[in-house]
Amino acid sequence: MSSHREAPAISKDPVADNTDTYAFVSPDDPSTVTIIANYLPLEAPFGGPNFFEFGEDVLYDIHIDNDGDGEPDVTYEFQFTTEVLNPDTFLYNTGQITSISDQTWNRRQFYSVTRIAGERRTVLAEQLACPPCNIGPASTPAYDDLAAEAVHSLPGGRTVFAGQRLDGFYVDLGAVFDLADLRPFQQLHIYGMANAAGVNAVHGFSVHSIAVKVPKSDLTRRGRTPTDPSSRDAVVGVWAAASRQRSLVRNWGATTTELGDWVQVSRLGNPLFNEVIVPMGAKDAWNALTPADDDQFLQYVEHPELARLLPALYPGVFPQLAGLTAARADLVAILLTGLPSGVVPGFQNYTGGTYADMLRLNLAIAPTTTNPSPLGLLGGDAAGFPNGRRVFDDVVTIELRAVAGLTYALVNKSYKPDAAASQVTDGLDPSSTQYLDGFPYLGTPQSGYQTAPLSLV
Repeated sequence: MSSHREAPAISKDPVADNTDTYAFVSPDDPSTVTIIANYLPLEAPFGGPNFFEFGEDVLYDIHIDNDGDGEPDVTYEFQFTTEVLNPDTFLYNTGQITSISDQTWNRRQFYSVTRIAGERRTVLAEQLACPPCNIGPASTPAYDDLAAEAVHSLPGGRTVFAGQRLDGFYVDLGAVFDLADLRPFQQLHIYGMANAAGVNAVHGFSVHSIAVKVPKSDLTRRGRTPTDPSSRDAVVGVWAAASRQRSLVRNWGATTTELGDWVQVSRLGNPLFNEVIVPMGAKDAWNALTPADDDQFLQYVEHPELARLLPALYPGVFPQLAGLTAARADLVAILLTGLPSGVVPGFQNYTGGTYADMLRLNLAIAPTTTNPSPLGLLGGDAAGFPNGRRVFDDVVTIELRAVAGLTYALVNKSYKPDAAASQVTDGLDPSSTQYLDGFPYLGTPQSGYQTAPLSLV
C-alpha cells in the first residue's frame, strides 16, 4: 500500500503512520493548491467503542521545499487535543449527533494550525473542531453535514479540514504481496492461476486526513503566483510527516509524560517509495530522515528490487527488463529530482540536483477538469502524477509500468520496452472507491452500521 504499515516500527504506531500524501492544483479553484496528508491506516468503520482519532502526543506536519534542497521552507503544523464531556460513560456519543457542537458527542477533538516560514511561526487558528467518526444512521444521520461543518476558513484565503475520510488509495494488497501476483495477469505468473479481476483490499476502510487549501503564493520562494510552467520557481516539493517527543515516561495510574525535542517517526512524499523501493533494514531509518538525506537511497532507485522480481515471477514476459542492468535514470528523475525540461515535451517538474523523495508539483500547470486521466503523465495528463498527486491517480499502475521499463525509453531512446510494460496493472481504477468533487476531495467514510460493502468484491 502507499505507506500503510510500510516499516516495522511505524506499523506498531498507527496514529503516527503517514499513509498517503496528495498535492495538486485545486480543480475548483485553480488559484490554490490542495495538500492532503493521511494517517491511521485501515480504520475499520465499526471500530467502537473507542473510535479512531488523531494522537494528542503526535506533531503532524505538511512540508514544502521551494528551493530544491530537500529541506522544508514552509511548514503547516497541526497539534490536537481531546475533550471528554462525561468520563462516567463508556459511550463515544450519548445520543444523536446533528452538529459538531452537540453535547451528545462525548469525545471530541480540536486542533491548532501554525504556519512556519524560516524562523517565523504564525498561529493561523486554535481550537478548530474535527468532525466525529461516522458511526451509523442512529448516531450520525447526516454525516456529510457534520463533515461540512468541520471545514474551516483560515486567514489569508486558506481552508483546512481534519477528520475521518474514506481511504482514496486503491490497491489489490492481497495479490501484490502474494509474490506480486497481479490477478489480471496471474496466468503468466510462475505460480499462475486463471486470470481474475483486481480486488481493492482498502475498500470501505477509512483514514484520518489533514487537508489544507492555500493560495499558490503561500508556497513559492518569492511569494508570487507562477504562470510559466518552464520556470524552476513554478515547482515545489511536498511531503508530510509525524513526530513524537524524544522521551516517554509511564507513570502509575495509567498516565504518561512526554519530554524532550520532537523526533520524526514517519514521513511520506512519493507513493510506495518506502514501501517498495527501500529495503526492510533501512525503512525505519528512512522514516526518521528529511528528503535532503535521500542520496543514501539512490542505489535502490537506480536498481529497484521489483525490476528484478518481475522477470523472475513472470517468465518470458519481461525479456527486455531482464536484460536492463543500467542505472535507472528514469526512476531517479521521477522520484528523486523531478523531470527536467525536454524529457517529456512541454513538461518539467525539476527541483535540481539534490536527490530527495518529494511530490514535485508544477504550480503553473492548470488542473485537468475534463476527462482527467488517472494514469497522469503516462496517460497524457500533465496535471497528474508524478506532477504532484491527485486523490484518484492510479499510482500503483503508473509505478508498476515505470519500474517495468516503460519510462526508461524517455532517457534512452534506443531502449524498446516489453509490450507488457504498457499493460501491467493490479486491475483497479478510481471506480474502486469514491471521491468528492470539492474540498476535502476524499469520500465520505463508511459508517460502522454499513458492513456489507466491506466484502472485497
